Order: sequence, then structure tokens, then C-alpha cells
Amino acid sequence: MANLEGLNHPSITEMQTDEAIELLRQIRLSRRVPVKKVRTIRKKITAPKVNSNQAAELLKILAGGS
Repeated sequence: MANLEGLNHPSITEMQTDEAIELLRQIRLSRRVPVKKVRTIRKKITAPKVNSNQAAELLKILAGGS
């Protein structure tokens, strides 16, 4: 099994500050998960047509009359 010394890759503690920051930025960007927008499905519902007889009946019900 390989150890860290056998990888031939410099440690972040051995790098200059700018190099280390850039390496960490690249690692963070490479691990970023793309944001997927969730699509919402919208159904178009048409309002039922109300004729004059139905409107009169609704007004009677709302007014409290029978």
C-alpha cells in the first residue's frame, strides 16, 4: 500500500501560500456538484363557465335564501 511520501506530490505545507490557496481552490471547484433546478409541473385548469341561472342560484345561497 502506498504512503504519502511515495506519491511524489508536494505537501500543502511545503508550498508557498499562493500555491496552496490555488490548489485548495482547484480542489473545491472540482468537487462542486452542479445545482439542478427542480422542474415543477403545472397543470392549467380552466374555470367552469357559469350561466345566468347558476349565478342566480349561487347568489340565493350566499344571501341565505332558499
